[in-house]
Amino acid sequence: MTTSELPVAVIGAGPVGLAAAAHLLSQGLTPIVFEAGPQVGHAIRQWGHVRMFTPWEYCVDAEAGRLLHSHGWEQPPAEHIPTGSELVASYLEPLARLPELAPHIHLDARVVGVTRRGADKVRTAGREDLPFVVRVVGRDGSQRRHEVRAVIDASGTWGSPNPAGADGLPAIGEEAFAGHVSTGIPDILGRARARHAGRVTAVVGGGHSALNVLIELAELRRSAPGTRILWVMRKASPEAAYGGEALDGLPARGALGSQARTLVESGAVEVLTPFRIAEIRAGDETALRIVGDHDGRPASFQADELVVTTGFRPDLGMLREIRLSLDPWLECAAGIGPLIDPNLHSCGTVRPHGAAELAHAERDFYIAGMKSYGRAPTFLLATGHEQVRSIAAALAGDAAAAARVELVLPETGVCNSRPAEPAAKGSGCCGPAAAEPVLNPVEPEPVAAAAACCGAAAAKSEPAPVAAGCCTPADRAA
Repeated sequence: MTTSELPVAVIGAGPVGLAAAAHLLSQGLTPIVFEAGPQVGHAIRQWGHVRMFTPWEYCVDAEAGRLLHSHGWEQPPAEHIPTGSELVASYLEPLARLPELAPHIHLDARVVGVTRRGADKVRTAGREDLPFVVRVVGRDGSQRRHEVRAVIDASGTWGSPNPAGADGLPAIGEEAFAGHVSTGIPDILGRARARHAGRVTAVVGGGHSALNVLIELAELRRSAPGTRILWVMRKASPEAAYGGEALDGLPARGALGSQARTLVESGAVEVLTPFRIAEIRAGDETALRIVGDHDGRPASFQADELVVTTGFRPDLGMLREIRLSLDPWLECAAGIGPLIDPNLHSCGTVRPHGAAELAHAERDFYIAGMKSYGRAPTFLLATGHEQVRSIAAALAGDAAAAARVELVLPETGVCNSRPAEPAAKGSGCCGPAAAEPVLNPVEPEPVAAAAACCGAAAAKSEPAPVAAGCCTPADRAA
């Protein structure tokens, strides 16, 4: 086979990867999809209990939907907001079973390396004429190599969570106490209930995953009154975490912030901010003592469990022999870095973009979906659909279609082009922090809980939680 006759590799059989396969087929190209897990949507199944904040209207790729409809599939109501499990069962699994796609999907196929045939990343002469080689490891440990004409990496970031440590490295002791540390959005009302009921849980992070965890912990607290909830952020105050609330174009996303605000103001959630975690040690009354810096002072607090929801980062190890063009700090495609930099933008949407912005120094290699945003937290699923539509068109030689914009996203209601101004030093959710210490200090200066300023007793009833999640659980850095 000539290079042009080879298939296009798609890494990952999640919603963006399967959409990429559908668009490649529509362009007359042959996909070969490699999924590391035993089933399609493997990463989404890990947070299947979480309700997304995106309704079905934004969850179904247009080309994938067309294929499904041609086989009699009925799309769920556009306004309904699915859980992760519903997204898999009602959309990804039927899509993967279609006769057009099923033969091209390889499960239990973990990609461990991508390169050019017979050339490492140093070689330039004749490089673009060489096919790519994708090395895959199967469930039994056997390795295979596949030659392909192009590569779309839609493997996501779910397997690479950011650590609790404020400096980007795991906190000292974080790995040693891994048995008491969870990442992502644990199933607090289900499988993980026993770890949190009647115990002290600290939630680290200021994004949508953190809000989900807080809401579920508050629901657990109704039936397990001894449950104590701490919210730990690097932000100056929780205000920035509440988002657009009623102004958000996605009501379920706005409801997350409103629910969290009510929990804080009722005293059900104690806020410790700004706090930067440096070390995790064995606790006295509890399993853990978390040590760090609170508003410039050394301090610590104790908890039984730590839920780290500080976002995700891309795993670039398998791409070591590929010539990547990356934003130097976000590790996203260099072409979209300025558009999504959370140091400059507070909004959850970004100008639609496609193959041109996602191109790397390696011709015919693209990163799409969550991974394309690197460490930036504002990815929406519909953005990934537009990315792979454009990429498939570019690979097919249809430059006009690749450049065309076919995406409209809802506004967050909180967009601005500058970072949010920090709250006044020493302020909490309602005003100056209370003087009464509620957490364990490392140094003589005690640490006060910001939530205490609201003056509401923790015994007051919490609001009914919403099981709202994110399109895929990516979060702003805490």
